[in-house]
Amino acid sequence: MNTKKIVVSILGCGWYGLELGKELVKNGYPVKGSTTRTEKFVLLRDSGIMPYLVQFDDKGGDFDADFFNSEVLIICIPPKRSTAEQHTFLSKIERIATAAARQLIKHVIFISSTSVYGDRNIEVDENTDPQPDSDSGKAIRSAELLLKNTTGFDTTILRFGGLIGPGRDPGRFFAGKSDIPNGDAPVNLIHLQDCIGITMQIIDQHSYGDIINACAADHPDRASFYTAAALRSGLEKPTFIRELLSWKIVSSVLLEEKLKYRFTVKLNSLV
Repeated sequence: MNTKKIVVSILGCGWYGLELGKELVKNGYPVKGSTTRTEKFVLLRDSGIMPYLVQFDDKGGDFDADFFNSEVLIICIPPKRSTAEQHTFLSKIERIATAAARQLIKHVIFISSTSVYGDRNIEVDENTDPQPDSDSGKAIRSAELLLKNTTGFDTTILRFGGLIGPGRDPGRFFAGKSDIPNGDAPVNLIHLQDCIGITMQIIDQHSYGDIINACAADHPDRASFYTAAALRSGLEKPTFIRELLSWKIVSSVLLEEKLKYRFTVKLNSLV
């Protein structure tokens, strides 16, 4: 099978989705991209992405069915921070799954989060039973299960750690703040460059149906990492309380063993 001929639909062309779409186009994939605003059509077209207006909420959906006439659908629309959105997120995902199953979609890649594990003071990997301890983590975990249990396509769960990269400078996260708790807790982060690289590896290798953790393999403590990041960006140095409260270390079994992926951005090199 020539995977370069498959069409990929990206539901949610935001910080990650747009850059992923550009990389797919650069590598010869036809890409359909969704937006909820027609003003974004020009940006998508200029990036080589076919734009579609797609809107889902807890009451219904408004979309061109052709958006789902693709082999691969990438869902990258995390629940918003509001409690109301987190409660309606599952019904939105259910409507998306129904639309995908009715069309030509064979493979769904759901961009999830390592928040599904909660902070249980242990090291976790893909074999660890998720026990989310936040509303957003619980919403995302429910969406994972719904998609995995939907027939008509297979689902790959890609659990990203905290996102950093262009436009998400970690130096700004705590700059100038004082007495930040949990300074000795390990960080679980991933750079945009690796988010895209891992997703491309899944599609290029036609390796679907897995649950994959995607965090950089190194986990410096919060105080060291964010202090260095602030200083590197020329921002005011934050101060942390050197204590270890709730934490987790997110590891991956599949990135190296199955996908043979090697991270391009190492967090320890940024400290």
